[in-house]
Amino acid sequence: MTDPAASSPVSPAALWHAEHQNFARLLDLLERELAVFHSGERPDYELLLDIVTYLRHFPDLAHHPREDVVFARLVDRDPALAPLVARLHQEHRVIAAAGERLRELLEGVLAEGSFVGRAALEAACATFLVYYRQHMQSEERDILPRAARLLDAEDWRAVVAAHAAAPDPLFGAAEDERYRELRRKITAAAKG
Repeated sequence: MTDPAASSPVSPAALWHAEHQNFARLLDLLERELAVFHSGERPDYELLLDIVTYLRHFPDLAHHPREDVVFARLVDRDPALAPLVARLHQEHRVIAAAGERLRELLEGVLAEGSFVGRAALEAACATFLVYYRQHMQSEERDILPRAARLLDAEDWRAVVAAHAAAPDPLFGAAEDERYRELRRKITAAAKG
């Protein structure tokens, strides 16, 4: 498996962790914009929409299908993990619903003549942030170490085969025009 953002092969577990780090960087930007919003100023709504759009689409396209294979294989190896895996699947659904609600609200803010209440937008953003961060922390703490211990080479080949590596439109080598400004903000945040 190769990381779409790099030319050298990386393990599926390393790619999983790297994607979590990228997602966390986006959540950091989202949180900074939420702080601007909370202070009563105008955040960069277009940037917020790009972040949420990316976090709604790329993980569902490439990241979660690989996780699903890991989850199933872990439960096969250790059935006691079934409740944890069930909770993680439920969190995927909650994050998807929260992200979709936030995306709709942001599109409403950007639409001419629409009114979106500040409280609704702030609550949707905070819900998305909290669930997403907690979910990734749980996977990093509870799943990745177990996967490294319990899964063998055949399991990891199944993870790789679960979904063809989709090019990452933000962190990958091929730049997607939609995310140009978001890429610039990420670079600026890393320097500052």
